[in-house]
Amino acid sequence: MTTYVAEEFSPDESDVLRRYFTNLDSPVFALVNLPEVVKGALFARYSRSPKSLRRLFLDEFVGELDISGDQTIDATVGLRRAEELYDKVFFEYGDDSVAQLGGVHLACEQASNVLTKVLEWGRLMSYLEQSTRYIAYDARIGGRYRFYRDPAILGSPLGTRYVGEMDRLFDTYAELLPKLTDFFREQFPKDPADSDFVYRQAIRAKAFDSLRGLLPAASLSNVGIYGTGQAYEALLLRMRSHPLPEARTYADLMLHELRKVIPSFLKRVDLADRGVAWSTYLASTRNAMDEIAERLFPAAETEADDAPLVTLVDFDPDAEVHLVASMLYAHTHLPEVQVEKAVRAMSAEERLQVVRAYTGERANRRHRPGRALERVDYRFDVLADYGAFRDLQRHRMLTIEWQQLGPRHGYTRPEAIDLAGQAPTFDRAMERSAALHDLLQPRFPAQASYAVALAYKVRFVMQMNAREAVHLLELRSGPQGHTVYREVAQEMHRQIAEQAGHHAVAELMRYVDHSPEPALERLDAERRAESRRLGTPSL
Repeated sequence: MTTYVAEEFSPDESDVLRRYFTNLDSPVFALVNLPEVVKGALFARYSRSPKSLRRLFLDEFVGELDISGDQTIDATVGLRRAEELYDKVFFEYGDDSVAQLGGVHLACEQASNVLTKVLEWGRLMSYLEQSTRYIAYDARIGGRYRFYRDPAILGSPLGTRYVGEMDRLFDTYAELLPKLTDFFREQFPKDPADSDFVYRQAIRAKAFDSLRGLLPAASLSNVGIYGTGQAYEALLLRMRSHPLPEARTYADLMLHELRKVIPSFLKRVDLADRGVAWSTYLASTRNAMDEIAERLFPAAETEADDAPLVTLVDFDPDAEVHLVASMLYAHTHLPEVQVEKAVRAMSAEERLQVVRAYTGERANRRHRPGRALERVDYRFDVLADYGAFRDLQRHRMLTIEWQQLGPRHGYTRPEAIDLAGQAPTFDRAMERSAALHDLLQPRFPAQASYAVALAYKVRFVMQMNAREAVHLLELRSGPQGHTVYREVAQEMHRQIAEQAGHHAVAELMRYVDHSPEPALERLDAERRAESRRLGTPSL
């Protein structure tokens, strides 16, 4: 059985696709010969569609494009313009900044939810990942459920058990999906003012949200990536050193496709004294840390202390003094030390006046204060389900580190599951997930996380400055968000105000939403989207 399911295209479809995609049969491929706006629109649609990118292009985009002049183009040949110049400047002289000037849109399909977190680790790239809120995972591709089949596991005595238990998790998801959909229809009758489409989308999103915790981390996703040559090089070096075999295999697929588009920028990746040495360094330090951590905190002997959802573990007691000084600095001619001394002599009300003047009248959450807020940092330790972690992890302008996913911290069961009378079925699925993980762990420690359902909790740390906190907490606390990450954002905001005592900082985050969970989280968003489609004003 092959790891990836190859798509099938008609001869006419293949003729069109090979002009714009670097291959037609691999899960990794680059987009070329298309306007930037088309590539961006494709990726935007990609995250909410169950279709592959190539199929989405054929079904929804190619009819809107004038492709008559592209008949002689074959993207599989590769692009080699300016190759000699890049070789001279980048490879011979090692000017890394040149590699920031060439970018690629890359589609990464049929990647496990463990791998997607590896792909999305870098700060200097853009990502769009397929959403569990819009995609039903009861559908199959190539006749099989959408989960990663690790070749080493399948080739072992545990292979049959692995596939069987995974299938049962997906069977449970498929069994409960219509039940939860009917339950929500009964709980939240349709408003006559809403269209059938808006109501159906909101109900489906609610059902998908409630059931996504049943999906194992092996569940497949599609990720669209845009990045520079330099960013791709850093990503590939990390992936080639990663303990997960899927990550190393996928790195080879990515390197093969990227070399069709930006070959010069990636020449160092597999050279023994360059990229291979760098990857070896990353692997060796990781292994050394695993060994010393196990020596200091033996997993079999060290129990984790009870911890809440969110813990503010570090902050600057003088943060608001430093913040106000930073706000004033660019508007004076004085050394920062002198400005800070004056700020310390101010009253609390005077400092608050500065903060309010700097923040101004924010008409919406996209009106963000300036970089003075980057003077203040917060570090949070979070214990939340893996589904919520997936959403929070994609915020790149912060530091995030996470521990390996396993069942040791328990799981989150949505209230709707209880109200619908499906708690026993949900709990049995969690037990199967944990049992499979424990069976895999001794022989396949890197791959054991595949078996863990997204409802299980993972511990991760998020360190961010106040400016990033404004963006993250206002966005993730919105009423259309998932219940768990809304609670994380709300709790972070509360602790900034109450535990750190940074009331001025908390006040300027005026769009953090502490309202109770709405009945249908996506209803208002779907109404607004329909209004935009129809060209009518939304309320």
